[in-house]
Order: sequence, then C-alpha cells, then structure tokens
Amino acid sequence: MYQTGRRWMGVIVTLAVCSHAWAAEPSEARRPADDAELREWLVNMIAYHHFSDHEITAATGLDADEIASACERLGIDRVNPPRATGGDTLVLLPYPGGRHPRIGFLDGAIRPQRETKFSVFLPWDPTGYVVADVPEAIFSNLGLTYLAHTHVETIWTRDGVTLEPLEWNRRDDGGLDICRRLPNGIAFGAVAVPTQDAVLMELWLHNGTSAPLSELRVQNCVMLKGAPEFAEQTDTNKQYHTPYAVCHNAEKNHWVIVAWTHCGRAWGNTRCPCLHSDPVIPDCPAGETRRVVSRLSFYAGDDIDAELARIDATDWREWQSGTNPCAE
Repeated sequence: MYQTGRRWMGVIVTLAVCSHAWAAEPSEARRPADDAELREWLVNMIAYHHFSDHEITAATGLDADEIASACERLGIDRVNPPRATGGDTLVLLPYPGGRHPRIGFLDGAIRPQRETKFSVFLPWDPTGYVVADVPEAIFSNLGLTYLAHTHVETIWTRDGVTLEPLEWNRRDDGGLDICRRLPNGIAFGAVAVPTQDAVLMELWLHNGTSAPLSELRVQNCVMLKGAPEFAEQTDTNKQYHTPYAVCHNAEKNHWVIVAWTHCGRAWGNTRCPCLHSDPVIPDCPAGETRRVVSRLSFYAGDDIDAELARIDATDWREWQSGTNPCAE
C-alpha cells in the first residue's frame, strides 16, 4: 500500500492540561552536580549534538580546561565519542542548552529553558535532530501562565516571581518525564517514551486552584535548525492539514509531521524555523485534569497524503502513559 515510501519511527505526544551559541546569560549555565551527571551531559553534547567547547561552556559553566580534564577523567574520546544507537527505537535525549535551538527570531526566545525541550534524532541521519518544546507556552484566563523562555510578560514575571529551573528525569525505558508545579497550584507534566515506531508522550495540566480555568491554549513547537534538510527559513516547504503540520526537504522525500488533538491552529514560523499544531484545551474546573495527545513522526517517501491517511487511521489519539510524574 505504501510502495512509494517507508515508514520511519515517529513521536507521539499526549497533553493533560519552536550554530549560534545558546542565547543564555551566565546564570543559565547549569553545572553538573557530580561526575555521573557530568558524563551523561558530555556524551549528550559531544557524541549526539556535536557541541563546540564554547557551547559546552554555555550549557555547563565549565571552561575549556575543565572540559578537557573531564573528558580524560571520564573516558570520553572527543574524536570517537561513545554513542548508543537507540536500538529499535528513535533516539530521544534531553536538549542540553548551550546552543540556541532557533536560527532566527532570537529576540522572541531569550534564555530558552532546557527543561521543556528534547531532541529526536532523524532515523536516516543520526547527526540531524529536531527539538520539541513541550510546552513552549500555556495561556489561560489568568493570562500567559507559562513561557519556556524570556520574551513577553507572564503572570509570574509581572509579579516578580522566578520559577525554579528543572530537569527531565531519565526513565529506565529510555524515556523522559517531568512535572512543574506553579505557585498558584496549577501543575503540568509530561512523559515521553521511545518505541519502535514512535516516541509516545503525554502532557497534562492539573487545576489545583480554587477557581475554574478557561481559555486554555498551548503552544508546542518543533524546531528544525538541527536538521539542515528541513531548516530553510520559508513556508514553501511546509504544509498544514489541521491537525497536521508538515515540513519536507528539497527533494520532497523526507518529512517531519506533527499533530495534536484539539488542534486550534496548525502553522509554522519561517524565522525560527518551526512547526506548530497548537491545542485548545477544554475548560478545567478546580481539582480536575485535562489532557491532549500529539504525534510527531518522520517519513521517508513521496506520498505524504497516503502517510497522513495512514497516521490518521491509527490510534495515536488514544495513547496514555499510565504514569503521572506530578502525582503526590
């Protein structure tokens, strides 16, 4: 049925509630707590993301001498660094910071926070990756309730409240999870689990306030800078078939596809460049939780309509992780 192309592993995302150095001030550098954490980040940055020393410094605060010493001490070969393939699944890693994930519109994403961002590496090119930002922003009747970088005012910056930096938790199944509790009682969290043909992900919002939440809109971004074949700053390589937002290479035989349930708008920003399929979350009474589901996938072939039809016929909208990192 799919003679013109073959399926590649993809990414599914569920939500219950886009070679410049990272545009980070020194305070954004996060020094690893111990050698185990340091080795994990160095392998991530050197073997997978191919960071320069300058970018490693921006991410960790280590200077060039400390980086060289750590690599020697921890047995990391800079020429042939250790790298796992991911086995039968897509390779999914936390995005380390230190390199801005956008090409342009950098003034619209100052000091991007790495705890919402993860890289998914192309199945046909292990040096290429897209960066998912989940969530990039959450809007509600209260105003801009969360923003994963510095740009416009949020309800927290308005009141002089600083949110603590967080990190993804690494799971035994190769996935990631995280939970953020906001000062007003709202919590949101995500789980991402790589499988043979997808990275399944769930992200939700819990209303821990005493009043209903409405006007819930979420922006989730897939940034394309790390995958040069998709990184042209144009809209001519993108298609929007709500809920699907799609980007292709010049030959139209490699594709990135993202979709969310409850999608209010499928679009892309040519300056970043990035893809969006942004959900509108149903109103959430006090004490309740809301979820939406998404799929991010790669496709090699020239029949994108058939691939979208194939995806649409699957049960990606029904997936649930069965875990909640925000659970007490």
